[in-house]
Order: sequence, then structure tokens, then C-alpha cells
Amino acid sequence: MNGSLPANGSQVPNIDFQRSPQPTLGVEWEIALVDPETRDLSPRAAEVIAEIARTNPEVRLEKEFLQNTVELVTGICSSVPQAVGELRHAIEVLNPVVAGMGLRLWASGSHPFSDFRDNPVSEKGAYNEIISRTQYWGNQMLIWGIHVHVGISHESRVWPLINALMTYYPHLLALTASSPAWHGTDTGYASNRTMLYQQLPTAGTPPELHSWQDWESYMHDQSVSGVINHTGSMHLDIRPAAQWGTIEIRVSDATSNLHELAAAVALTHCLVVHFDRMLDRGEILPTLQPWHIAENKWRAARYGMDALVITSRNTDEAWVRDELRQLVDSFTDLATELGCAAELRGVLDIVENGAAYERQRARFQATGQWSAAVDLACAEMEQQAPIYQVDKS
Repeated sequence: MNGSLPANGSQVPNIDFQRSPQPTLGVEWEIALVDPETRDLSPRAAEVIAEIARTNPEVRLEKEFLQNTVELVTGICSSVPQAVGELRHAIEVLNPVVAGMGLRLWASGSHPFSDFRDNPVSEKGAYNEIISRTQYWGNQMLIWGIHVHVGISHESRVWPLINALMTYYPHLLALTASSPAWHGTDTGYASNRTMLYQQLPTAGTPPELHSWQDWESYMHDQSVSGVINHTGSMHLDIRPAAQWGTIEIRVSDATSNLHELAAAVALTHCLVVHFDRMLDRGEILPTLQPWHIAENKWRAARYGMDALVITSRNTDEAWVRDELRQLVDSFTDLATELGCAAELRGVLDIVENGAAYERQRARFQATGQWSAAVDLACAEMEQQAPIYQVDKS
């Protein structure tokens, strides 16, 4: 493999980016299994995956870090409706299989009371190595997210696009925040998952890079220094996925239902295509200082839909709810062109009716039991839509 020589004389290998001529989509949705009696997590993902492979091989499921988790993975899709359709089919296939095992499907950013010591890691060398290296914090990772891949035509566009997408980090996080509780305690955060995940050495906000060559040099340093020996990659909130020719956006908590996932994926798709077309027109993409990005991430994790976010390098601010309304309005024509106008309007449902963390917190406050919040998320998964009415019984 060819490469350039850095100052220390060692060769930096090129990372081959498999360019995507179109802004195709791929979605990964991490979903867990829970016991309907205890509402705790159940480590039976391998059984579920094996049964689905036998009966419905067209449904793509992957093992995840924890034995309680299955990851739903779409193929390469041309539109949000296509990706959502694949995920809907997967859920419809999974529900009766899981029910037959005496379980329910559940998804959120983190479980409100489960103990990490009762949740074994999947049998995979890399996972065991992560635990060995990261110890307490690695064991804490009872967290789930959604990952959205968008195809990019050339590697020279990747880092300008990532830097622009980071200016909308709080919008994507607030929209999907669904992890208010941890070990039976209301953390006061909308997304406790975000705070937990960034404790790992290969996770967190991406570095401020400006070119593909910067990325190659960065990854060379991570490899030579041993940072990624145990994982093979950096688990950044937004990162290049060179083997697929995509940018992978990993900001969001796992949504409890398909309707809210569709809204988040539609907004993500529109943002990437919008910024990519700005590059076509020779326009300057928005950026924020790293300290503003870090502050916005914290504000969205803490306050969710009530976050006041920094919107410019001059430190202008706006309410994230207002920003989301404006984005839906400004992207209406683009979403129509991309075929995801209906899904994008789902953003307004969340803005007006409340995000998942708000529903979970309200259910806990009405019942005094976090198990009721687990039941709510399970019901939303089965209905494929949020349930806004709080049961006060």
C-alpha cells in the first residue's frame, strides 16, 4: 500500500475510501431483549439471531457488545422510506419470535435500573479485550444507539461535512434523547448514554481535522500508539466509514419506536445532502469552535429539547426546539426530492409532543416505578410509534 512519510520517518498508509456516487443510506438500530415480568434485560440475543437466520434469512441481525442486544441492519438503501421499510419488516418478524421466547423487544439510550454486573458481554475476542482494557467504565456500557450511514462521493468531502454536521449535534441528540435514568435514579439528564459513552478512550467527539490526509495521519498515530489495538477503529460520535464510502453519524440514543427513528434518519439525510450541495456550489460550510461543540453536546445531553444551543462562531444562541422547527421548514423541498417529507415531519411530532426521555420521566413520576417506563418503551416498539398519554394508575 502506498503512503506518505511523516516527520518521524514512518510511513502513513493510505485509507481507501470506497466512494459512493449517490447519497445512499444504511441504518443500524440497537435493540435489547427484556423479561416482561422483571422488566430487566435478558441475555438471549444469540438464540433470537439463530432463529431468525433459520426462518427469515432476509432479515439482517448482528450480535452486539452485550448478549442482551440484537442490532438491526439495513442494506444499502436509496431513500429513508426504503430503510424504514426494511426495519419495519425486521420488527414484524422479530416480535412473534421474541414473544414465543417469553420476551419483549425494548430500545432506549440506556436501561433505567439494570445492573451491568448481570449483563454478560458477547463472546468475541475484541469485546473481551475492550473490557480488559477499560475495566469499570467498559463494564458500564449498558447503552444503545442508532447509527446512520450516508454515502459520500469523494473522500475530500468527508471532513468538511463532518465538521458541518457537528454544528447540528445537539439537534440530533435532543430529538432522540431517551436515557434519563441510571441504576434506578433519575439522573436529571435527557441522555445519560451520551455521558457514559464518552468515558471510553476511543469514543467521543471527533478531532478537528480538515482533510482526508489529516484522518490518515490521525489513524496512523492511533495505531502506532496502541490506542485502537483492542477495537480496530475509533468509536467517534461521527466518523468516516471508508469501507462503505459513508459518513457514519452515531450521535443519537436508540429510539423506542420506528416513527421517531424515521424522523431522526430523515433529518440526518437532509443535513448531509444539504451540506454536500453547498460544497457543489462552492459555499463555505458552517463550523463551530471545539469548545462550543463540547458545550452543545453537554447541553443537549443535559436538557434535551429544552437546550439553549450555540449556533455560530460568534456565540449566538437559540432554543433547540425552535431550531428544529426551522430545519423542517427549510428542508421541506429537499425532503420531498429525497422522498422523506413525511418522515421529516415526524420531527415536529417530537418537538410538539415530547421526546422519549420526557415520556419515560413522566411515566416514572406518575407511577413511582421505572419498570413502568420500560413497559412504555416496549409498547412503543410494538406500536411502532410514541405513546404520549401518561397512565396515572
